[in-house]
Amino acid sequence: MSSKKYSDINLYDLLGVSIEAEQAEIRKAYRKRALDCHPDKNPDNPQAVERFHELSKALEILTDATARSAYDKVLRAKKAAELRTKQLDSKRQKLKEELEERERAALHKLQAGQPYSTVRKTDEEVLQEQIERLRREGSKLLEEEQQAMREQLKRNYAEQQKQRQQTPSFDSAQHRIKIKWKCDKGDESNGGYTQERLMQYLKKYGEVVALVMNPKIRGRAMVELKTREACDMVLAYEKGNPSNPLHFQWVNPPAQDKIITPTHQSNATARDYEDLVMRKLRQAEERKRLIEQMMKEDGDT
Repeated sequence: MSSKKYSDINLYDLLGVSIEAEQAEIRKAYRKRALDCHPDKNPDNPQAVERFHELSKALEILTDATARSAYDKVLRAKKAAELRTKQLDSKRQKLKEELEERERAALHKLQAGQPYSTVRKTDEEVLQEQIERLRREGSKLLEEEQQAMREQLKRNYAEQQKQRQQTPSFDSAQHRIKIKWKCDKGDESNGGYTQERLMQYLKKYGEVVALVMNPKIRGRAMVELKTREACDMVLAYEKGNPSNPLHFQWVNPPAQDKIITPTHQSNATARDYEDLVMRKLRQAEERKRLIEQMMKEDGDT
């Protein structure tokens, strides 16, 4: 947006404040909006960079008393003219625009012929002069706001790095999930569930490290999923066969359990799992340990 067009832009709307807003409110609105489109956060987004410069120019004009007064005068005049224009029919509106254009042309011709013109400048010309003054002099307030914004971005980045370093890794072997479903004692079909059927339900959420069926108690199994996200999604969403639903429960719940929402999607859902599952199942010794742990858990309940 070039300086010649600032008179056509509602800078108050750009910042999201009213025309009566105090300077403190204007500065607060600038910080909130400019932080989102700061060039340091959007180095590859030219639209965000342009937006940032527009917001900065709006702050510069609206926090300078003389420039704001000139801008407000132009803005109110344009609003009044728009209101009058709406009340005119198309023919009268065209005549009005032609008359205004002739008046402007005559005024500039008169000014050009007088080296020391005493002809009064238009409101838009006064505003343009103020914008040029700000460009030459710079705005100390704008510099302060942008410096504060850079420091805030540095603090945000440092905090994100700190949180990333403090986030504990997820040990899937320490946080397995028990699976239960109804199954009559003499039911040879095991309630309609086989290891292959359970795998079909579970693998869509992510990598299955290991899955074992309880060899002694029907209606029991245990699964180890590679990621915490996959575990959370299974616990939150998976029901298995609606006629005989599955019930999932942590063997050892991780600290600070999180509640997920449907907006969290596993990146693994579009993958081909057939070969992957074969690679995931561990050696017989690992399966033996899983079975022993599952038997111990069932014995404790």
